[in-house]
Amino acid sequence: MSDDDNTVIPTRWVGPIRVSGDTVAGEFEVPLATYETPLWPSVGRGARISRQVEGGIQVTVLGERMTRSVLFIAPDAATANRAARAISARKPELDQAVGGTSRHAKLVDIHDEIVGNLLFVRFALETGDASGHNMVTRAADALMERILGWDLGLSYGSISGNYCTDKKPSAVNGILGRGRNVACDILIPRELVAKSLRSTPEAITELVIRKNFVGSTIAGALRSANAHFANMLLAIYLATGQDAANIVEGSQGFTYAETRPEGLYFSCTLPHLIVGAVGNGKHLAHTQRALERLGCVDPDAPPGGNARRLAGLIAATVLCGELSLLAAQTNPGELMAAHILLERRERNR
Repeated sequence: MSDDDNTVIPTRWVGPIRVSGDTVAGEFEVPLATYETPLWPSVGRGARISRQVEGGIQVTVLGERMTRSVLFIAPDAATANRAARAISARKPELDQAVGGTSRHAKLVDIHDEIVGNLLFVRFALETGDASGHNMVTRAADALMERILGWDLGLSYGSISGNYCTDKKPSAVNGILGRGRNVACDILIPRELVAKSLRSTPEAITELVIRKNFVGSTIAGALRSANAHFANMLLAIYLATGQDAANIVEGSQGFTYAETRPEGLYFSCTLPHLIVGAVGNGKHLAHTQRALERLGCVDPDAPPGGNARRLAGLIAATVLCGELSLLAAQTNPGELMAAHILLERRERNR
């Protein structure tokens, strides 16, 4: 809600979605804030499918970290290379520097790249329940100060060297990790695909390959093969107080499907979900209510548990919307007819 004009983005709770896994299990409605009103029934159709399958959507959190890359300037490449080796060798000292900036921050990895006399160092940290933007920047400030004090022949370049990479499409985030890496999947019986999705496992599997992988490849997509991850991500990011600009990297991910004897195996993998259950934006009344209703403000949860739960629910929501849209696109005319019908219905409410 804006302080000056009191406008709101239309928001609806959709579901419930049935999920299972180590980070979250049960049936949950999810909030979607969007002007694209057909998104609500589309995700809702995927949610209905989840409730008709034992275990629903299985959610697996594969990893979690937030990164900040810094830039040092050396007189030449040889100096940059010696400095890079020294930085890696003295990681215990850097662990200590990070620990002094936050009790939640933990340095887990260091990667470097050298371009001429430029040294880029990418720090990866665990950040608890926060998405970690500010936490890693504060840690990076302390790390740069510590490293510059070692007299390695380096000078300050920038607190952010774009090797992070933040709010930009890249390959490095998928390869080295940034945010919560979540995979979710479901096995849908053939008769349920026919009845509720008006399609077949074969048709959906073929479309996933032809559209998402071949079509995305000829378009020059970067580590991304999906139909519309960004739609669901933006809607739930806005409803739960996330930094919406992070859909840029968040929407890079993969939809995969197989036809099996039992029916349709369908999965969505989101390698870099930048989300948190605490921090800026989460203190607002409506976002706090949303997080509470999702069960993501549990004071007894283990460190990072609330954020992992949120990431799992977001990934399951993405799968619901992705499944519904792709099923619709296996039938000529269904997508446009559904948009016209649903948008007209919303305008006439």
